[in-house]
Amino acid sequence: MQSIYVLGHRQPDTDSIASAIAYANLLAMVREGSYVAGRCGEINAETQYVLNEASLPAPVLVESVEPVVGDIPFLYPQRAPDDMAAIDVAALMDEHDVRNIPIVDADEHLLGLVSEHGLARAYVSPHASQPLRVGPISTETLARILQADIIHSAHMSLDGQVAIVIDALHVSLSRLGSEDVAIVGDNEPAQLALVSAGIGAMIIAEGAPIGERLHDAAKSRQVTLLKTDLDAFSVGRMIHLSHPATAIMGTDVEIVHMDDSLSAATRVVTNSPYRTACVVDEDNRLLGMISRNSFVEEIHKSVILVDHNEFAQAAEGIEEAEVLEIIDHHRLGTISTLRPIQFRNEPVGSTSTIITLRYIEEGVTPSKEIATLLLAGILSDTLVLKMSTTTARDREAVEYLSRLAARDPLEFGSTLIQKGMDLDQVPLEELLTRDVKEYTLFDKAVIIGQVMTASDRYHTSHDSEIRDTLTILKQKTSADLYIVLFTDVIGQISYLYGAGDAGVLERIGYDHQPVELSGVMSRKKDFFPVFGQKLRNAL
Repeated sequence: MQSIYVLGHRQPDTDSIASAIAYANLLAMVREGSYVAGRCGEINAETQYVLNEASLPAPVLVESVEPVVGDIPFLYPQRAPDDMAAIDVAALMDEHDVRNIPIVDADEHLLGLVSEHGLARAYVSPHASQPLRVGPISTETLARILQADIIHSAHMSLDGQVAIVIDALHVSLSRLGSEDVAIVGDNEPAQLALVSAGIGAMIIAEGAPIGERLHDAAKSRQVTLLKTDLDAFSVGRMIHLSHPATAIMGTDVEIVHMDDSLSAATRVVTNSPYRTACVVDEDNRLLGMISRNSFVEEIHKSVILVDHNEFAQAAEGIEEAEVLEIIDHHRLGTISTLRPIQFRNEPVGSTSTIITLRYIEEGVTPSKEIATLLLAGILSDTLVLKMSTTTARDREAVEYLSRLAARDPLEFGSTLIQKGMDLDQVPLEELLTRDVKEYTLFDKAVIIGQVMTASDRYHTSHDSEIRDTLTILKQKTSADLYIVLFTDVIGQISYLYGAGDAGVLERIGYDHQPVELSGVMSRKKDFFPVFGQKLRNAL
């Protein structure tokens, strides 16, 4: 069963991650199918804190939803062990109606590929000068291949040269040793001479009779005797097909991995001389085989998008995925689909609010862990219900989830926002220069920075350091005034620190710092117009 991925946007925040995990959890309970929560980027500090608090793992990283080899619904599973006789490999190919068979060792590592061409080449044996050999092969297997009876077995297996003895017996006697095999017809003197010479085995062709003298001599000299109705030359041909698969396999087989893109795999198969590729894992163990038939049907990953509905924000390869559903709270974007889908877009403060409503609509009560996650998603996206986008539905959802999670929303929200800002991990000078705007006002060079916080804790504990660093930054930048606002998003207040001419600071009322600016949240809308007027009057 193909998994359906529930994905947020490329730069995941807490609302995006919470929505993906919670909705995948809900769908697994109310719908058939396999639902997997995914993420398209790294987890930030705030979200990691929430996941730790909820004792939940991060969603799987999905860097692209372009179809990959692992999305192919069927891999050819056939394979043959490296010691299987070529003729048995051919029978396996015929049984499963395939033109190629991968060859593996005892640990399933891919060694090569036996193809129809390789089998034909082994049977025809185009190199006439190449000596005929057998084995290593068990005597029983060789007898089966030659459709022969074992008259006497002196060897468990055979491995040596093979000679068809028709005439010039003395030549054969000079060439064959104790491990070699002779193919003989109805010629008892030759048969006895070869046995006396101490060969390893003898194959009696064309159903020729075996006399008692030969039988007794074979037992005495420990020579294996086989008897077949095949003629001598047919036996020779079949000897070629008794070789182990490794003797006739090709090693130029193309390989792909489960996470290789389908487009790349298609090129590999098309360019392969076998029109085939073997799928292996990272240890070169065979997982299956693909051919041109593997690409007959269109293959797509199935996805559900949460907290976004624009191509630019979606996972790589979204154009090739099948979008089944979208749940979002942002403006309508650019994603288009080939067929009608479920699309829920509501003007609320967070997608986590909509997912919470989906739980209620389905009659499913979120677990404490999921409730904690959804609560964090709402509190994060609405800045603890302070944002202008906050609605009554967001507040109702927070009240509902905070009971299930046993969390105080104000305390929890303040903590997670503080964790997300993680100001203590940032050098103070970097913090004071990270978000700044430069202005020229009334011939004065003015720099105004802003640092978002979740309380007054940071600036209170770093008060003297902030003052000293601002003085240094004013000198470095040659600014007439260097001002930084520490904006408490929870308390809806900003605290101003500034370095500059003492007289100017006094005339505009910024001499006793930090200056508390109640209700000042936006540098552009709330602070700059008032500050500009104060500065005009002070100069």
